[in-house]
Amino acid sequence: VGSTSVNITQSIFWVDENDKRSHLLDLLSNIKAQNEGDEKDCLTLIFVETKKSADSLEEFLYHYNHPVTSIHGDRTQKEREDALKCFRSGRCPVLVATAVAARGLDIPNVKHVINFDLPAEIEEYVHRIGRTGRMGNLGIATSFFNDKNRNVANGLVRLLQETQQEIPSFLEDMTSDRSWGSRGRGGGGRNQRYGGSSSTFGSRDYRQQSSRGNTRDQRSGGGGGRSGGYGGGGGGYGRDEGSY
Repeated sequence: VGSTSVNITQSIFWVDENDKRSHLLDLLSNIKAQNEGDEKDCLTLIFVETKKSADSLEEFLYHYNHPVTSIHGDRTQKEREDALKCFRSGRCPVLVATAVAARGLDIPNVKHVINFDLPAEIEEYVHRIGRTGRMGNLGIATSFFNDKNRNVANGLVRLLQETQQEIPSFLEDMTSDRSWGSRGRGGGGRNQRYGGSSSTFGSRDYRQQSSRGNTRDQRSGGGGGRSGGYGGGGGGYGRDEGSY
């Protein structure tokens, strides 16, 4: 699977697909509160699976006043450079990216990696979380898991064991009992969604919001300088049939 730094604290949370955005907002708010005034040294990299998801999630976060930018395969070289400059400087301490667009990036002060969408292969998971915990620094990797990610459950458990990380109860149940159903089992499984971590997220629902249309060009903080494809809806931000 590859080497995972012992400097990275990994947390896996069960989050239903339609709840991902509200949980992400709570997580980012917690990160911001813990690192107030220190944004440049506490950058957050969020991975999604598709270009459409990157645009949509960026606009969603901007709508809720998070200084954010994004990169993906449709961006020009200048747009990519502008976004990375904004990210590195701390003006936009949150970067939404597809895995392909993030290849080769070397940003040592990434404090937190969030797998908003988990990859289909455990090797890609290792590669993604390796963006933090570099050069002796401590890093945090948080991943949202649900029924769509069952194919990486065994690999995640093995990796968490190898790196001596806490394994959430739903993952233990899923990998130890083949009859584990999609509705969870008593004493564990889906009903214990946030097992394996001391942190919890709030229950606010941000899925319904007013559409702001195209907002990227209104920003004073720069970023990618490209109009996003935000549709204003709460759904449809999972695995799309698009390219990366």
